[in-house]
Amino acid sequence: MRRGMAAAAPSRRRAVQGFAAFFILAYALFQVLLASPPSLPLPGAAGAGARHLHVDGDDAAAGRGAPARPSVRAHREALEAAPSGIVSGLDLGRLNSSRAGGSLRKVAAEAAAAGARVFADLYALGGASLPDPLDEEDRAKCPHSIVLAGDEFRARGRTVELPCGLTLGSYITVAATPYAAHPEQDPKIAQLREGEEPLMVSQFMMELQGLKTVDGEDPPRILHFNPRLHGDWSGKPVIEQNTCYRMQWGTSIRCEGWMSRADEETVDGMVKCEKWIQDEDQSNESKTSWWLNHLIGRTKKVSSSWPYPFVEDRLFVLTLTAGLEGYHVNVDGRHVTSFPYRIGFGLEDATGLSLNGDLDVQSVFAGTLPTTHPSFAPQKHLEMFPAWQAPPLPEEPAEIFIGILSAGNHFAERMAARKTWMSAAQKTSNVVARFFVALHARKEVNLELKKEAEFFGDIVIVPFMDSYDLVVLKTVAICEYGVHAVSAKYIMKCDDDTFVRLDAVMAEVKKIPTGRSLYIGNMNYRHNPLRIGKWAVTYEEWPEEDYPTYANGPGYVISADIADSIVSEFTDHKLRLFKMEDVSMGMWVGRFNHTRPVEYVHSVKFCQFGCIDDYYTAHYQSPRQMLCLWDKLQAGRPRCCNMR
Repeated sequence: MRRGMAAAAPSRRRAVQGFAAFFILAYALFQVLLASPPSLPLPGAAGAGARHLHVDGDDAAAGRGAPARPSVRAHREALEAAPSGIVSGLDLGRLNSSRAGGSLRKVAAEAAAAGARVFADLYALGGASLPDPLDEEDRAKCPHSIVLAGDEFRARGRTVELPCGLTLGSYITVAATPYAAHPEQDPKIAQLREGEEPLMVSQFMMELQGLKTVDGEDPPRILHFNPRLHGDWSGKPVIEQNTCYRMQWGTSIRCEGWMSRADEETVDGMVKCEKWIQDEDQSNESKTSWWLNHLIGRTKKVSSSWPYPFVEDRLFVLTLTAGLEGYHVNVDGRHVTSFPYRIGFGLEDATGLSLNGDLDVQSVFAGTLPTTHPSFAPQKHLEMFPAWQAPPLPEEPAEIFIGILSAGNHFAERMAARKTWMSAAQKTSNVVARFFVALHARKEVNLELKKEAEFFGDIVIVPFMDSYDLVVLKTVAICEYGVHAVSAKYIMKCDDDTFVRLDAVMAEVKKIPTGRSLYIGNMNYRHNPLRIGKWAVTYEEWPEEDYPTYANGPGYVISADIADSIVSEFTDHKLRLFKMEDVSMGMWVGRFNHTRPVEYVHSVKFCQFGCIDDYYTAHYQSPRQMLCLWDKLQAGRPRCCNMR
């Protein structure tokens, strides 16, 4: 009996051990399934030819990178229930009771309330169209020529509107007299030390401006023509020419009295700078003897020159002509300088001429102007082709979500981004990119925006009335969408005039060790608020003496946990809002850094001021420059499209 019981004991032990091993194996398998949920099938899976951008390698499936992300399902249902699925899920109603929104709380709440009314009216129109703003009355406002006397010119704010821009052969003639030099006290021009005499200055600026390029923004300077009779740093009379796109100046051309080099490119066969400095041997003889020697066949070659074309208190007649390759300036019948057209501007963009500075204008005459509206009507830039439509949001989490700040009437900028760097993002489920746009003051712009959003599927409307001070709300909306709708590991913010090298940005992100919170961009350390000028910040708006460390707004990346905390604080009425969105992000990341360490990564290749070779992002890029950058990148050269 005991022998039978002894024989049965090992069998029971083996059974118990086997059951325990099975239980441990099942528990381990259950934990693995919890940690790594199975991937859902995607439309156009690998067997159907789907292609992934090389941004994450094989470690994407292993959950490399930022901390865990929330589920997208609840937000997806709300998003699909919204009109056309193009409305941000950010609850702007939270602004009405926000206790920590800062000085912008009231302004933001009013903009949100007004936006809600405009948005409701927009969808009440359904598919209706507003009358074409370019009706017959507007078309009649494209005169072949414009004549203004000096008094009328000054009454119009020293600006001449060119309703339909310029065309090949258009010209503008100005008769004016430069004022005598005067003592200059402006510290931007003359920084005087104690006891120094004031600097004597005489200069004026003639500018072709893009008055209709983008509503509500400073017009770009398509041509900045600046003769300096007195007061230039060189101590000599010069003529400086340049362009300025979205407050970013290009490389200037300075004519300082010497003729352009023989090997330098010409403009329609004309040199960029004519000569007005006399040769030494010529300066020692009279003009009469010089002409006499020249006429009788003097063997020694003498280069001709003219005096500086502008003289104080002396009338001049200047003619600016639009040629095939650039603008040409003649003064008193003599060619003085030529300026080549620069990438980003067309003749039709030059819809205004301004004359300012030390100048008494007698008359302005513009001739050979186009008599029909060109293509600057914003919606004309859209190319409604299915090739540029965005694919649906992927079912599985994306590696990076890119939110692009845009304005309602930036049709050309959005179209250029779609045709260039965004086209790479659309070919992979690892990257999702969307424009974030608020509502415009003009109904026709909102209606065109709605049509654009419904067709391309890449616009998220944040329903408040747009203004510069409230751009920060779009940034919060980007965080909300990236976390809840896309469930991305990383969220990138950029502007619609920013060109993004996706592979380079993701390679920079991958340098951060697994699981760390990150903040990557072109960092500013201990910057001080400007208290005067156009970008002034009052002490009520920002009482501190310096800003927190922040990345420049045109391009930066944060991890999903930071974005999630921003949205949570907004929802809980704890998020402080500031009108400079990049400073706001630095403030929010700094607050998050108190509870969880953040890896700050600085790189100048997130270029703020324009473009540098081997860039990660390039800012202030016009639609034409976007196309140029894309062509170079496709050829394997991440080089800038520098101005000529």
